[in-house]
Amino acid sequence: AYKGQPDGPALLARFKAGGGALYDLESLVDETGRRVAAFGYWAGFAGAGVTVKAWAAQQAGGICPPVARFADQQAMVAELTRDLDGRRPGALIIGALGRVGRGAADLLEALGLPVTRWDMAETESGGPFPEILAHELFFNCILARPGCPVFVPQATLAGPRKLTAIGDIACDPGSAYNPVPVYDRATDWAAPVIRVHAEPPLDVMAIDNLPSLLPVEASEDFASQLLPHLMTLNAPETGVWARAKAEFDRFTG
Repeated sequence: AYKGQPDGPALLARFKAGGGALYDLESLVDETGRRVAAFGYWAGFAGAGVTVKAWAAQQAGGICPPVARFADQQAMVAELTRDLDGRRPGALIIGALGRVGRGAADLLEALGLPVTRWDMAETESGGPFPEILAHELFFNCILARPGCPVFVPQATLAGPRKLTAIGDIACDPGSAYNPVPVYDRATDWAAPVIRVHAEPPLDVMAIDNLPSLLPVEASEDFASQLLPHLMTLNAPETGVWARAKAEFDRFTG
């Protein structure tokens, strides 16, 4: 609702018209502005997994098949190990210090894949970033904001590159700040990737409900983070709830 996405204004207008307020879980933050409860780690873990699966399908001359929930993270790692069949594509993660980036890195490390970790220091130049094209896999794990650099421009698709699979785990295709503007819609479990270029192939994974692929870990982790704050909901004028309400007020005037 707050990231410049097309449906945001209509959503917020409905709350305002009805005299209500939106306490967006993404806006529950501590005094430093850090979210107190987030699915990010498991989004990163699962998103990296689906992107690896997409890359493996490419190597067999196909495209990523439908995906379904996994019993647990061990089951995901075991399936991907079979898919890779000994291959070790290199990966670059932007946003590697955050929850999402750490989850993606842990999945890749569990598979024994080489990982390059970037964060704000490595991208402050604003680009271009040829290093991204020198890796088989690229993962965008940052929150799209005004001034965010473009990591993979459209112009790079037809040029020389090792890059053939992108995991846009942040998944903001409708945002004007999308740093991976080579696709225009989210993907889903039935069709996990969009092929945005045919030769050499480039597939983009942009599933927007990734933690649901690992429901046990994601649910237990999020619940443990959120529960202490739910216990303070009887005082919404204080703490995380007051800050969430202030964010709603800022966007609704």
